[in-house]
Amino acid sequence: MKKYDYLVVGAGLYGAVFAHEAKAAGKRVLVIDKRDTIAGNVYTEKIEGINVHKYGAHIFHTNNQEVWNFVNRFATFNRFTNSPVANYHGELYSLPFNMYTFNKMWGVVTPEEAAAKIEEQRKAAGITEPKNLEEQAISLVGTDIYEKLIRGYTQKQWGRPCRELPAFIIRRLPVRLTFDNNYFNALYQGIPVGGYTKMVENMLEGIEVELGVDYLSDKQRFDELAKKVIYTGPIDAYFGYSLGTLEYRSVRFENELLDKPNFQGNAAVNYTDSDTPWTRIIEHKWFEFGRDEEGNELPKTVISKEYSSEWKPGDEPYYPVNDEKNGELYARYKKLTESESNVKFGGRLGEYKYYDMDAVIASALAYCKEEL
Repeated sequence: MKKYDYLVVGAGLYGAVFAHEAKAAGKRVLVIDKRDTIAGNVYTEKIEGINVHKYGAHIFHTNNQEVWNFVNRFATFNRFTNSPVANYHGELYSLPFNMYTFNKMWGVVTPEEAAAKIEEQRKAAGITEPKNLEEQAISLVGTDIYEKLIRGYTQKQWGRPCRELPAFIIRRLPVRLTFDNNYFNALYQGIPVGGYTKMVENMLEGIEVELGVDYLSDKQRFDELAKKVIYTGPIDAYFGYSLGTLEYRSVRFENELLDKPNFQGNAAVNYTDSDTPWTRIIEHKWFEFGRDEEGNELPKTVISKEYSSEWKPGDEPYYPVNDEKNGELYARYKKLTESESNVKFGGRLGEYKYYDMDAVIASALAYCKEEL
C-alpha cells in the first residue's frame, strides 16, 4: 500500500497546480522541492515591503479565460501593464516598437511614414525570405532599429550572433503602427497583489510539502512512497544525462537595496547596446506601483541587474536553447520517457520548452483533466 497517490517533484507552477487539483479530487499528495522555497522561478521575497522577483521579472498575461479564472481563485491581480523602456547609450525608446519608437528614431509622425521607412530599409537589405534572427528582425522593423535596439540585447541574451539564431525566436516581436505602449496583446494582465509566493502558498494550502529535498539523490525511496510521480525537474537530469546535456541559457542577478524612492521610473529598462554587460535592470516596486499592500508609498527601492550566461552544471537553467541540435536530443530523451509509465514529465524543464506562465498552468490543468 503506497502512502501517497502522487509524489509531485517541484513546487513551481506546474507542480502546485497539479497538487491542488489532485487534493481537490480526494487524492493523497506529497510535494517536494530541492530549493528551500516554494513557487519555483516565480518566487517573490519581501525586502523593505517590496515583493522582489528573485528569479527574474514575471508578468502574468493570458488570453485563456479558464487559466485567468483559475489564478484569480488564489490571488487578486493588480492592473500592471508591461511597458518596458529601451536604453541605447542613454537614448530612451519605447518597447514594444510603436509610433513613439519610430518618431524618436526617424522623426516620422504618421503610421504611413513609419511603414514606408521600414519597407525602404528592408528592401535595401535585400531580404525576401528571412533565414535567421537578424534577417527576420530587419524585415520587421528595419536596419536602424535592429542595430540599436535588437542586435546587442539579443546577442547578450543568447550568447550567439543574431545570424546564428533561428528566425522564429523573434517572430512574435510586437510591432505596432499605433501609440500603444502595452507590450502584451493579452486580454488579461497583472501582478498578484502580495507577490507570487503568496499565490502559490494558497494553491498548496493543506498539502504536505517538503523543501530542501533532492528527489534524484534518493529516487528509489521517494518512488516507493507514491503510485505515480509528477516530475517537473530537468528531463536530462532524470535520466542521468545518459544521452548528453541539454543546453540552457542561465541568468545571474545583482540586487541592490537603494535608500531612495525611485531609481529608473519604470519596472523594466532593457540595455540594448553590446557595451553594457547587463541585459536589463528591474526595479521591483513598480510592479505594484511603488506601494505596499496597504497602499503606503515605499521610501526605498530594490533593483536587479540581469546578466545572461551559458548554463553549466550548478547554475539555474532558465531558457531552453531550442535549436535543431537540442531539439533532436530532447526528442531522444522524450523517447526514453515511454518506458517510465508511472512518471509524468511536465513544465518548462520536464518538457524542455520555453513556457509563459499561463501556458504552464494550461498544460497542468489539461493533464489534470486527463489524469484525475
